[in-house]
Amino acid sequence: MSTKVSDYLLQRLREWEVEHVFAYPGDGINGLLAAWGRADNHPQFIQARHEEMSAFEAVGYAKFSGKVGVCAATSGPGAIHLLNGLYDAKLDHVPVVAIVGQTNRSAMGGSYQQEVDLLSLYKDVASDFCEMVTVPEQLPNVLDRALRTAMARRSVTAVIIPGDVQELDYSPPEHAFKMVPSSLGMARSAPVPADEEITRAAELLNAGEKVAILVGQGARGARHEVMAVADRLGAGVAKALLGKDALDDDLPYVTGAIGLLGTRPSYELMRDCDTLLVVGSSFPYTQFLPEFGQARAVQIDIDAHMVGMRYPFEINLVGDSRETLSRLLPQLERKKSDGWRKKIEKNTSRWWEVMERRAAVEADPINPEYVAHALNDLLPDNVILAADSGSAANWYARHLRLRDGMRGSLSGTLATMGPGVPYVIGAKFAHGDRPAIALVGDGAMQMNGLAELITIAKYWEQWADPRLVVAVLNNQDLNQVTWEMRAMEGAPQFLPSQSIPDVAYADFARSLGLGATRVEKPQDVRGAWETALASDRPHVLDFRTDPAVPPIPPHATLDQIEAAAASVLKGDSDRAAMVRQGFKAKVQEFLPGHRHRDDRSGAQDGT
Repeated sequence: MSTKVSDYLLQRLREWEVEHVFAYPGDGINGLLAAWGRADNHPQFIQARHEEMSAFEAVGYAKFSGKVGVCAATSGPGAIHLLNGLYDAKLDHVPVVAIVGQTNRSAMGGSYQQEVDLLSLYKDVASDFCEMVTVPEQLPNVLDRALRTAMARRSVTAVIIPGDVQELDYSPPEHAFKMVPSSLGMARSAPVPADEEITRAAELLNAGEKVAILVGQGARGARHEVMAVADRLGAGVAKALLGKDALDDDLPYVTGAIGLLGTRPSYELMRDCDTLLVVGSSFPYTQFLPEFGQARAVQIDIDAHMVGMRYPFEINLVGDSRETLSRLLPQLERKKSDGWRKKIEKNTSRWWEVMERRAAVEADPINPEYVAHALNDLLPDNVILAADSGSAANWYARHLRLRDGMRGSLSGTLATMGPGVPYVIGAKFAHGDRPAIALVGDGAMQMNGLAELITIAKYWEQWADPRLVVAVLNNQDLNQVTWEMRAMEGAPQFLPSQSIPDVAYADFARSLGLGATRVEKPQDVRGAWETALASDRPHVLDFRTDPAVPPIPPHATLDQIEAAAASVLKGDSDRAAMVRQGFKAKVQEFLPGHRHRDDRSGAQDGT
């Protein structure tokens, strides 16, 4: 039997050591599906419930494996459905290759069924590389470049293959004019800046007295180097959300997340520093960085395209984080005074006390902060965590303290709803021997998560460790938007848009053969986590949480407080509970014997 183009595509994927393709079938890729049958399903075709979920699963796989994620879909609507997940990969700098079908070449331009101009449609999301294969000899070069470009640029690439091309006999490119032969493989490289640039950066950092470090996902492979630099400079370290697992939260000088979902000590670290070192992060919100002109700044990033943004950096070092910091460290001088570090550690310790008390605030029926806080002591050492967009991301950012060996992520830049559950599905195909937990809101669960429980039920018995916990914060409210309306618009909750049905998530999970628990009392929260983490199969936890517990921002400006109060006066449907919970949570930061600076002219923290 002759080798078809579709057969060779799967063979080439195997040669690139691609083990899984997250996909959904359709007649636009019938040739590929037939080839999968002939290839004994290798690489494995992972069937999601929707093409968008296939893309999210490829993103989760890539985020947690460090390898390229591959997804596939049919022409027309299937290719369109992939887009949201592909944009999630593009914006978070995750290597993903999309393989999509197209109508036959003879029908192109004829307004044929499911004919979409995919080259134009994918021009932005796959801007680094997007090509259509029109003859067999073109295939190896296009596929190799798509894989290599995705990995090299940590981005999205796309390969479009018309249906009739998939069925053609494969013939390799010849040693001839206008033929482009290709080869496999890409060795890892670790670029470093020039020695004189490293020396300039060391001189700047040595001149500072109050050094702040901000790390992102690009610092994940430089954990020990970041720790050594922070110790040498007496610095505090804040983390962008995508870099939450880059450094241990138990380190006393790690102030936690930065930004609107961030911590008070991270806000104070940036507010008061005179020197800033940013490692592997393109954190976008400049209002949470030091005032322009206040701090001298150095940036380290492997991508020259991403340096020099967000802040007026004096020195932009283009290089691998670990290699660059290793070369920088010998030139750094230990600070003579430890007053700055002690202040950072004191503020951070105080913050964790506040978080513990906030989690203990009574709510009706369960405080969502307690749901996350109770998980901390129970986190397995090698757990993989995903949070969905929404108020669940607040509690993930502020309450979960990750340690070395743990992994965590979310949709950091696109901040799309719905990737939490497919992320952990992708993670389980990358690391079937590790437990995984998704912390999601009920809005995201209804949007995407419920259907993907079917995918979990279909595949979980393949995983060496069957533990996959989906924790649903069920408050019957699209809570993040509700609070944004209150705080930013001064508007009351608009029930027609914000109220969502109470769904029997646990019952649905049981109907699929999964474990499940509905939790309606705070005293049952810890036991439910313990049960789920000891389960012999994936488990859904339906936590009935209070929508009136506010995700107060770290700076808690008077304008936002006033706007929230205004919403109450305008008749918020949940106004009584909102005022009660907001006051009880915020008051934890101002207990007798403690004072906090709320602006740059305020008094120093003290007792």
